[in-house]
Amino acid sequence: MLNLRTIYFKSEEQTRRAVIALFCLLAFFLLIQTFFSASFAIAFLFLIIVVIVTFVRPLFTLGFLAAYLPFESFILKFIPDNIYVFARYFSEGLIYLVAFVVLIKILRGEIHIKKTTLDAPFILFVLSLIAAAAIHFVPLPIAFLGLRQILRFMLVFFLVVYLQPSKSFVKKLTIVLFAIVLFQSALGIVQSFAGETLDQLLLPSDSKTFGEITLTEGVEQFWDPGSRVFSTLGRYDRLGNYLYFFLILASGFFFTMTKRANKIPPIVWWVFALGIPALVMTYSRSSWFAFLIGFLFIGLIIKRDKKVLAGLLASIFIVLGYLAASGLTVGFLADVPGQTLPERFFEVFSYSRWRGEYYGLGRVFWYVHTPTSVVATSPILGWGPGQFGGGAVAALHNTSVYDQLGLPFGVYGTGGFIDNNWFSLWGEAGTLGIVFYLWLYIALFRKALLIYRTSNDEYVKGLAIGFAAIMLGVAFNAFTSTIFEIRTLAFYLWLYGGIVYSFKSSSLRL
Repeated sequence: MLNLRTIYFKSEEQTRRAVIALFCLLAFFLLIQTFFSASFAIAFLFLIIVVIVTFVRPLFTLGFLAAYLPFESFILKFIPDNIYVFARYFSEGLIYLVAFVVLIKILRGEIHIKKTTLDAPFILFVLSLIAAAAIHFVPLPIAFLGLRQILRFMLVFFLVVYLQPSKSFVKKLTIVLFAIVLFQSALGIVQSFAGETLDQLLLPSDSKTFGEITLTEGVEQFWDPGSRVFSTLGRYDRLGNYLYFFLILASGFFFTMTKRANKIPPIVWWVFALGIPALVMTYSRSSWFAFLIGFLFIGLIIKRDKKVLAGLLASIFIVLGYLAASGLTVGFLADVPGQTLPERFFEVFSYSRWRGEYYGLGRVFWYVHTPTSVVATSPILGWGPGQFGGGAVAALHNTSVYDQLGLPFGVYGTGGFIDNNWFSLWGEAGTLGIVFYLWLYIALFRKALLIYRTSNDEYVKGLAIGFAAIMLGVAFNAFTSTIFEIRTLAFYLWLYGGIVYSFKSSSLRL
């Protein structure tokens, strides 16, 4: 029999404890504000909320991170210096926090150990990097930061596989991300008309450092105001990367969701309507070609769509016709401010540009000297993480390998990075390491194709073939930038890799 008096007193005791806890919490934040700052106290409160949410719903944290990253560069412009270092690594810290929660759940038996086809190549890849660091006596801090730079977003794949998101969650997340694409596209289109006024508001021009480590490199606007749009992503190429990723994903749905019961969602049409013009306005050629590779892979190779073939042939005819009619001298084109759209496109094939990039220590220089100078001197295991070509080298200003080999410090002799992720991995992990990485990458690509061919769900098929096409676009893009390290693409690559891989199980929660 229920005792109402006991229930009342228990409730009263719980209320008293809650009031005391709230009072202590407020007092604690007052102390933080007194000894630090109000911004630090607010940031700390936000961090506590995020930690609590992560322990309860870790997938929500990954979803929040996916929505936050496109705005991170813009938000960091307004972060006070006293908490900047925490804000800069906040997004990356969330990945480690989710990993910690997943580990706890595994130890408690709430999540069982899961095997994937990527386990073996991933472990061997990591071991090859560690072996390279050991052989070349890479200082521990440099080796650790180099490993972190390469592996941090790859962890997201395994986290998603272990957390096994439901199809409902994936649909909602994808709609949210498509909505963000629409916002970024619309903002980019407005930016092309607004010009310098909006550019200055959005551009993260200030560089931030912590000791000798570069936290954020300021972006120098070497292009004409309004000529290359970048929205809130900081650079025109990053916006281009972000847009082509989701445009290819939308293409997967466009080519597969044709049945009446699963008609193409209206938001997909809007993504094309706003995303393609914004992609063009970025003037990011590698993003243009990455999108074309992904779109044509689905339309021509997979679906064998005659309309796509006709469109491709018509486009080639128009491009060649323009070239003949305009009298444009392609071989002498160079990257200069004020380029027209056709000049920007045809410059890709310019001998003058290739020659200038080689002698100007640009990307073409490293196409030649990475295999002949860097890999040739340490061909099997490479020079170790944090030693060559990537973001860690640039952030740490680590010139040791460049000095030893008599090479300039990355692109233009100052950057550290070489604008080629495949070659930077080759230089750091060696031939053995790059083989393991390719094994992992190809295994995930083949798994996506297998899911596309075997699934009876049109949404899953669209997601799988869209992701497979994305991997081809990213593989191309990695020859022109450090794309596997850039959070506004690499995070989504491994996030959707884990999502698609999760669909291989027929027991996926609907």
